[in-house]
Amino acid sequence: MMRPVLTIAHYTLLEALRNRLLWLLLLMMAGAVAVSGFLNELALTESRQLQAALLGAVLRFAAVFLVATFVITSMAREANDKGLELLMALPLPRAVYLFGKLAGFGALAVLPALLFGALGLFFAPPAQAALWAFSLLWECWIVAAFSVLCMLTLNQVLPALAASFAFYLLARVIGALQLLGHGASTVQSGGQQVLNAGIDGLALLLPHLDQFTRSDWLVYHSGSASDLAAIATQTAIYVTLMAAAALFDLHRKAI
Repeated sequence: MMRPVLTIAHYTLLEALRNRLLWLLLLMMAGAVAVSGFLNELALTESRQLQAALLGAVLRFAAVFLVATFVITSMAREANDKGLELLMALPLPRAVYLFGKLAGFGALAVLPALLFGALGLFFAPPAQAALWAFSLLWECWIVAAFSVLCMLTLNQVLPALAASFAFYLLARVIGALQLLGHGASTVQSGGQQVLNAGIDGLALLLPHLDQFTRSDWLVYHSGSASDLAAIATQTAIYVTLMAAAALFDLHRKAI
């Protein structure tokens, strides 16, 4: 079954390249460099550190935005063109279609990780830039897997996009919400305790994307092998869980 999976992945990646996604990535790179360079000239102190932090943050969001948007719009176009129905009519398990799409979207995420990670070499040692690039790749994999799940479940572009970006933003800030909740005061009301318990429960379900693709790796070169192991473990767990949920949803569909 590997051959049809690779075929679907190949055409998924080919669709992205034909949609000029590579040119869009290069355009975003140029824009991010221009903006960070402009602020570098305005900064009075630590201008290089400011440029690295801003560039890392902008490129990180750009990569996630492009991957999530392409995943959802690609699957919506395929559904509207009856491509999904055609694939489901073939004598292939539905898992082949899902794993092929995930493999294609995963290969697509390599493009921003490589291009944006190459820019990190101007601000950090190769090991730190590589750590940042791998982390960006895995972050995009998590977002792509969740976007696939959203599109299969919601079947509409706008709700799927909203759910994907809400998931991403919440996963980015959940650690800060926990710190704010538990550090607000020593004596907490019952409502505050319930709210903190809800945030803690949500934190157990969400990936901690605040630990991914951190700008301080480019600025202060503080990344380590333990950071790489932690984010790799989270990526493996959440991509597997989302793929399983998407496969369950795909099997219950009457196509």
